[in-house]
Amino acid sequence: MDTVVLDQAAARARAKTDGLRTGMIGYMLAHEQFTVPQLVEIGAAADKAGFDFLAHSDHFQPWQANEGHSGAAWVTMAALGARAQRVWMGTFVTCPILRYNPAVVAEAFASLSLLYPGRIFLGVGSGEALNEEAATGLWPDWEERWERLIEAIGIIRRLWTGQQVSHKGDYYSVDARLYDVPAEPIPVLTAANGKKSMRFAGEHGDGLITDPATWKEFRGEWEAGARAAGKDPATMPVIAELFVVVGGKEEAEKAAELWRFIPKAFESYFGIADPAEIQRRAEAEVPMEKVCGEWAIGTDPKVHIDAVQELFDSGIKLVNIHVGQMDQQRAIEFYAKEVLPVLRQRNAR
Repeated sequence: MDTVVLDQAAARARAKTDGLRTGMIGYMLAHEQFTVPQLVEIGAAADKAGFDFLAHSDHFQPWQANEGHSGAAWVTMAALGARAQRVWMGTFVTCPILRYNPAVVAEAFASLSLLYPGRIFLGVGSGEALNEEAATGLWPDWEERWERLIEAIGIIRRLWTGQQVSHKGDYYSVDARLYDVPAEPIPVLTAANGKKSMRFAGEHGDGLITDPATWKEFRGEWEAGARAAGKDPATMPVIAELFVVVGGKEEAEKAAELWRFIPKAFESYFGIADPAEIQRRAEAEVPMEKVCGEWAIGTDPKVHIDAVQELFDSGIKLVNIHVGQMDQQRAIEFYAKEVLPVLRQRNAR
């Protein structure tokens, strides 16, 4: 593969991230909590309400057994794009190292791009055992998973050029080309939640998917990684997730039972393959107040506006709203009427 061609393709993908602009607010489509048909309806409502992008969790199993669902995210994206005709769509996140071969990921997202040109991004990460080990029986250590991820990103980008790819790497062998390449460059946003992974994400991604605490602590690592790779971090999208509940304490605690693992998800639970075991441990180890202590909860618009604005003010450029409650429509309507117009006016670019 001509490295000049690949570098040019990567540069075009980074330029495409201009569409993922500062001040955008997205909506999380939780495949763990709802069925694919329900998510298509929820996503269409979020698009109509004025959200700017739709983020799709991509799992083989839910994090906790009581969440109850785990549909195929790419299927949802294909179906939803015909209904939500304005927003960006992407995964939060796809793991292209074990249960998905990177060549298959390249083909699938190229096809999605042909269906919905200029509206697709690919979020990638190093995975969780509840997906990778459960589906393949394999669960390498952190270093190997990131080595695989970095190699996989390179393969995906090479295939997207449409040129013949003859690759024999440490983990993958590909001798093929994509005959239907993306309609427009697809940004690759890399997820990270620790010091080393933030550095790698800066080096190898077109943008970042992270959480507010990781961003606050390791922002410098991500920026240094981007600069080391010849990129300007100031021009790259950074997305973080904000859990919200439009309701009171009782509704928040009910929602938190489904997301109890969150505070320890990437401390220890990511290495557990059984959702029932993750749920058991989370219920025993994580106090309820720790689960939703950082959530925006209530029916006062100011609570939600201030929570989103705080993330923007911290340097996070796009905020992904994750509504934990079952009544998604109530939250969508509330944000459409009371929250999004204020934030859009404040953060207009």
